[in-house]
Amino acid sequence: MAKLTTLPNQIEIRAADPASPDLRPLILGNQRHGAATAPAASDHTFGIGDLCQPDIQFFAAYHAGAPLGCGALKALPDGRAEVKSVFVSQSARGQGLARQLMQHLAQIAQHSGFSALVLETGSPLCPGYDAARALYEGLGYDYCPPFDSYVEDPQSVFMRLPLPTSDRAAH
Repeated sequence: MAKLTTLPNQIEIRAADPASPDLRPLILGNQRHGAATAPAASDHTFGIGDLCQPDIQFFAAYHAGAPLGCGALKALPDGRAEVKSVFVSQSARGQGLARQLMQHLAQIAQHSGFSALVLETGSPLCPGYDAARALYEGLGYDYCPPFDSYVEDPQSVFMRLPLPTSDRAAH
């Protein structure tokens, strides 16, 4: 697929079914990236089955009906949401789509009543995640200890973004 020269203004981010055949290349691409960039024990990339669970809200970014990126929120028992499976197709990278997806996920999480977003990503030992860490830092995420079932891992870093309480629904 040819690289987009500019990200189209007509991007639509909407709830989607991760089992949809048109989204399979994005999800598999994300899994291939995780497998190629981190040791298996440190690869926490979700597959289609993981993304189809009831505690997951999955979203895809489309242009002219074609999916260009995806991302998900996993509800955690403590009132936070974990950001999972943010991935942008090679043809749409470098155009700000990952930032748009992350901002969309933050808006959805805030309106759903979550207190914060948390995420796990590759550490500096996994250079394939340098751009992701820079994006998260630029969006205001701070480094934090492992959360939920994660444990300390030199291949992973953990980040947190508190969400404003205004407009928050009862969760």
